[in-house]
Amino acid sequence: MKFNNTAQSSLLKTVFRALEYRNYRLFFVGQSISLIGTWMQQIAMSWLVYRLTGSALILGVVGFSSQLPTFLFSPFAGVLADRWNRHTILLITQTLAMAQAFILAFLTLSHNIAVWHIIAMGILLGSINSLDIPARQSFVIDMVERKETLGNAIVLNSLMFNVARLIGPSIAGILIAFTGEGICFLINGISFIAVIGCLLAMKLKAKRHKALRKNIFHGIKEGFNYTFGSVPIRLILALLGIMSLLGTSYVVLMPVFAKEVLHGGPKTLGFLMVAVGCGALIGTLYLASRKGVLKLGSIIPVSSAIFGIGMIIFSLSRALWVSLIMLVIIGFGFMVQMASSNTVLQTIVDDDKRGRVMSFYSMAFMGMTPLGSLIAGYLASSIGVTATLMISGFCCALAAFFFASKIPLLKSMVRPIYEKISIAPAVAEGIGVAASLAVPPED
Repeated sequence: MKFNNTAQSSLLKTVFRALEYRNYRLFFVGQSISLIGTWMQQIAMSWLVYRLTGSALILGVVGFSSQLPTFLFSPFAGVLADRWNRHTILLITQTLAMAQAFILAFLTLSHNIAVWHIIAMGILLGSINSLDIPARQSFVIDMVERKETLGNAIVLNSLMFNVARLIGPSIAGILIAFTGEGICFLINGISFIAVIGCLLAMKLKAKRHKALRKNIFHGIKEGFNYTFGSVPIRLILALLGIMSLLGTSYVVLMPVFAKEVLHGGPKTLGFLMVAVGCGALIGTLYLASRKGVLKLGSIIPVSSAIFGIGMIIFSLSRALWVSLIMLVIIGFGFMVQMASSNTVLQTIVDDDKRGRVMSFYSMAFMGMTPLGSLIAGYLASSIGVTATLMISGFCCALAAFFFASKIPLLKSMVRPIYEKISIAPAVAEGIGVAASLAVPPED
């Protein structure tokens, strides 16, 4: 029994080792609370749009408009994240996001909400997120200070995101059924108080930030050349972009699938989103519980293939229990692929270009989603939701197989990167790049 307790304690320390830093603990707590509200708002907004219009195409348009700013503005935001104080940026973006949620709540609770309001508020939130995401991703290294813990902190970011995805939609489904969508928006607005308070409570070391001596377009060009001049970064972002463009169509079409295919309501929608969260949570714990995520270069395409195949089977499902199982698999595949890609990028990137690289990561991860939402909405209205999801899953699986064929090239490209930055063996072992991408297998 004593051995088991010791083993469990050791496992917990391994999983949550980034929480030894006070600033990261504050961030973890505040963001965990806020993200529950964020997921509640996302589910409520999707259901509200579909309730008002009954159109899969309009769902796609709303998704497109809310995420297009991320694609358009992220390169500029990346330069600012490298030049400005990231802590200050986050305080500003979180405050603006809180205001957006309260406006939505007021419009909905006063029964004055219209689709154009939702589109306008979506564009506003997308513009805020275009600055928030690269700043938040880059801010992780400022909180944990050491690269040895960076990989675990990134995984824990994903953990709190997916725990919130587990809790938020289930609460939203119940609240929508009994009180309507407006309460979800109101709760989301209130939840921002937690993350803003935790950001204010942080004690950060003073850091010098580059003065704006060169114009912002020079900074964008420098970041672009650095990002896409690296074959490993380019390939990782390309796969992530395809996954976001085509793979996230199931999220946009989930209200349609819940109502038209499974003949359910908001509770069914909540259960479906919770299933995705369960799979993502399992994927996060899988990565966080390993001291060294070995062979990460192979895990990226494998998890992408799992996601694509899961999408194909999900599209054919007509039973709720089958759909839930497939969504767990889908959530697992996408989570592992996304977190693994993030970890590799954050570890090999130069600190002075981190914000710009993460802005291109944001473009690939979230910036491609609006176009995917538009495509998914159009295809679903033309050929049906089943065919749309099946085609998307097939394309994701095909992209995964292509990436897998490039693993030998990645091995030869990543080794000199690690030699150049003299990365500690523990870090290389921790993210598995040295084992899977940089070091050829022993005979």
